[in-house]
Amino acid sequence: MLMRFDPFRELDRMAQDTWKPFRAGLPLDAYRSGDHVVVHVDVPGVDPASIDVTVERNVLTVKAERSWTPAEGDEVLVAERRQGEFARRVRLSAAVDGEHIGARYEHGVLTLTLPLVQQAKARKVEVTTGAPAPVEPATV
Repeated sequence: MLMRFDPFRELDRMAQDTWKPFRAGLPLDAYRSGDHVVVHVDVPGVDPASIDVTVERNVLTVKAERSWTPAEGDEVLVAERRQGEFARRVRLSAAVDGEHIGARYEHGVLTLTLPLVQQAKARKVEVTTGAPAPVEPATV
């Protein structure tokens, strides 16, 4: 079968592949800083009252909603910004203390501070010299 070449279809396909990460949900960055994991979630144009952060069974969920309704009589010329509810779920390791998560919203960025449990914090191990201590055989 003969197919016609449509340059606009190919451009549309390439644009969809390029912008796919932005359509997937709320983009975020995460890093460890001392005894905490810090997560920055982009939520531009969102009313802070619409942001919902929950932790259930080691899954952190961030939900936010953005809506815009033109005034009566306004003629919309372009409407490309996504509207509606956005969500992002992140599985937390057992090293994160899910009971004491902090959240702050500023300039379109939600910053979550996730403290690490005591066992996950780095600790100094003393190095000794000399003969190793005898190891007792394990009993079964």
